[in-house]
Amino acid sequence: MTHLRDLPAFPLLQFYTTTSYSCSYLPNRSARSQVATPINLIDNRTYSDLVRAGFRRSGVFTYRPRCDLCTACQPVRLDVARFTPSRSQRRAFAQHTGLTAQDCALTFREDHYQLYQRYQNARHTGGGMDQDSREQYAQFLLQTHVDSRLIEFREDGVLRIVSIIDVLDDGLSAVYTFYDCDIPHTSFGTFAILWQIAECQRLELPWLYLGYWIRDSKKMAYKEKFHPLTVLREGEWQAFVPQQESGD
Repeated sequence: MTHLRDLPAFPLLQFYTTTSYSCSYLPNRSARSQVATPINLIDNRTYSDLVRAGFRRSGVFTYRPRCDLCTACQPVRLDVARFTPSRSQRRAFAQHTGLTAQDCALTFREDHYQLYQRYQNARHTGGGMDQDSREQYAQFLLQTHVDSRLIEFREDGVLRIVSIIDVLDDGLSAVYTFYDCDIPHTSFGTFAILWQIAECQRLELPWLYLGYWIRDSKKMAYKEKFHPLTVLREGEWQAFVPQQESGD
């Protein structure tokens, strides 16, 4: 493990690169990640700095892509003060005004896990996460070392959406959202992002960090529908222009 010159000054942290594994987003590609350690030294301020440097969180692990021959994963964040919803986004929000948000403790709930399973089977069959056990689910979404929130959305008492978000010193980081895919003609995913934008505005936080945009991945390309985005490129946050972005 070594300190890396291209990262902000974290004198007590070390960074290691994982071995190769199959990419979850692009076919026939391998991936590697760079992981920050030790976990106990990553407090909320340090984590906020790491997110600004392009890192994300999966459970207690803070990482960013560090692939050998690919730079397709582009960190993006939304300028919430300048955000104006599109017509379709306004329709999506109006369609689901019956949803009620509840800030819950980060504890295991069987109905959350069952919704997670249905979501994985509907949207990510064969990706590996559709086989997650209760323990794997809890490790992925319920274990954290920073300021994290679990927001559930219900409609007439029925669970529809669960979002995990992290509170940073300059924004919110959208960790993971899963929702009911069994109802046709719904826009739960779009609604969840719009709610997160509104929550940033309520908390007077300037940025919503949306993770990685990947041009050639349908799972990730949807993020360009929310703008204005900025993208982290060569250590600098720059204006996002989709037609000029490159996946390689």
